[in-house]
Amino acid sequence: MKEIEKFKSLINEQKYYEAHEALEELWFPIRYKKDDYCLALKGFINGAVCLELHKRDKLKQSQNVYKTYLKHTNISKIEKTKNEKELKKLKVFMDKN
Repeated sequence: MKEIEKFKSLINEQKYYEAHEALEELWFPIRYKKDDYCLALKGFINGAVCLELHKRDKLKQSQNVYKTYLKHTNISKIEKTKNEKELKKLKVFMDKN
């Protein structure tokens, strides 16, 4: 998916806000669904927000958002979603950042 590749590229460039926006292109049309795929996308968006907050030295807020990232990107939930392989790779990528 081009949005995920764009997201990863922007994360690598430390353009976290822009990365958040890139992934929202996938999430926004399905945001009212509460399935694990939608929630995983929401989690990765929160991961980018967390990194942006950390970059801005807003550490308390970053920690709070990080909890949401962890909650929604749990591997056991990702394993049951569409695009499972791509989301697992994204989880590994994000956990390195």
